[in-house]
Amino acid sequence: EPKRKAAFGSIGRRIPYRILHVINQDGESLGHMHRAEALKLMDQHGLKLVLLRENAEPPVYRLMSGQQIHEEQLKRAEKKKASPKPGLYIKELSFSSAIAKNDLETKTKQIAQWIEKKHHVKVTIRQAK
Repeated sequence: EPKRKAAFGSIGRRIPYRILHVINQDGESLGHMHRAEALKLMDQHGLKLVLLRENAEPPVYRLMSGQQIHEEQLKRAEKKKASPKPGLYIKELSFSSAIAKNDLETKTKQIAQWIEKKHHVKVTIRQAK
């Protein structure tokens, strides 16, 4: 059982699979090869092997430079930041500046309950006429 992968696949010499599908740094397929051959190729070119697809048969690895790995990590972090998190709810509440004291207290209690449940709360106050 391979160890849990970090944010960006397994990088370097610890490869739990014997046969790999290797892609060079330009994106061209080098075909299936044994782990020892892939490591030899990695050392010759001064690159690192990065796991791209673990579920494929055989697993797909790509030869990358440190700069390429860094850029890919930045891209993935940006994509993850842009996608909404599962279970994250944004509650929105809107009321007038001429709200009655009683109504304001009720809405304040509701906001407090939402915050306790870890919801994001957006409050909009409209100016009364």
